[in-house]
Amino acid sequence: MKINPKKQITKKYKISTGYLVGTISIILNILLFALKYWTGIKTFSIAIIADAWHTLSDSLTSLVVIIGFKVSSKPADEKHPYGHGQAEIISSVIIGILLAMVGVNFLIASIQRFINHQSAVYGNLAIIVFIISVIVKEGLAQFSISAGKKINSQSLIADGWHHRSDALVSFLVLMGIFTGKYFWWVDSIMGIAVSLVIFYTTYTILKESVSTLIGEEPSKDFEAEIRKIVTNSVSYDVKLHHLHSHKYGDNRELTFHIRLPADMRLEDAHSIAEELENKIREEMNIEATIHIEPIIARKKDNN
Repeated sequence: MKINPKKQITKKYKISTGYLVGTISIILNILLFALKYWTGIKTFSIAIIADAWHTLSDSLTSLVVIIGFKVSSKPADEKHPYGHGQAEIISSVIIGILLAMVGVNFLIASIQRFINHQSAVYGNLAIIVFIISVIVKEGLAQFSISAGKKINSQSLIADGWHHRSDALVSFLVLMGIFTGKYFWWVDSIMGIAVSLVIFYTTYTILKESVSTLIGEEPSKDFEAEIRKIVTNSVSYDVKLHHLHSHKYGDNRELTFHIRLPADMRLEDAHSIAEELENKIREEMNIEATIHIEPIIARKKDNN
C-alpha cells in the first residue's frame, strides 16, 4: 500500500507545531513561575505561591505534551501495528492527574491557613506581576487551543485550557489583592478558589481524554459521511450495518458489514469491497475493513 503524501506532510506539520507550542509554553511559564514565587515569598501569600506552582505545573504539562508528540510520531511496528498515536491522549491524562495533585495540595494548605487566621500583605509589585500573568497566560491559552484545533490535537487543547485556568486563577488572586486589605481571610479563600478552578479544569481534561481511550460511538455525521460514500460508489443497496470506528491518534480504523447477492461471484464481491475501502481511504484518510454478507432470497410458501 502506498503512503499518502498529504498524510505524511500533515503529520510532520503537526509534530513541529506541537514542539513549537510546547517549547514557547515551557520558557514563558518558567519565567512566570520565578516571578510569582518570588512575589509570594515577599508578601507571605499562599494564594500567590499556589498560583506560582500552578504556573510551573504548566511547564511540566507542556513537557508531557512534547514527549507525547515525540512518541506518537513513531511509525507502526510489529508490537504496535496501529502506530503510537494514543501516546498523545495518554499525555492529556497525565496532564489531568498532575493538575489534580496540584489542586489537592493547595486546597489543604489554604484550609490550614484559614484555620490559623493567617493573612498576606500585598503591594504594587504583586498587582503588576498578576496583570502580566493574566495577559501572558491568556495569550498562551489562545495560542495553544488555536493550534490544537488546527492540527486536531487533544493534548494541545488540554494544555491550552490549563493555561486558561492559570489565567483565571491569576485574575482571582488579583481581585484578592485589591480586597485583601479589608478582609484577613481573602488570601485563604482565594487559595481555595484556585484549587476549585484546578479541579474543574482537571475534570474537563480527563473527561474527554478518558472517553477517547475507552472508545466512543461514531457520531451521526461521521456515519452519514460513510453511508454517502458507499451509496455513491455502489449500485446495490448493500444495507450497511455494524459500523465501528477505532482511533489511535492520527490513525483511524473502520469496520462495517455490507450485504451483497448470494449468487454474486466472489471476485466481484471482493472488488466492490476493495473499491469502497479505497474510496474511504482517499476521501477520509481512514483504513476500512469490510465484512461481506450474502443476501439469501426467501422461498415463497406455496401452501
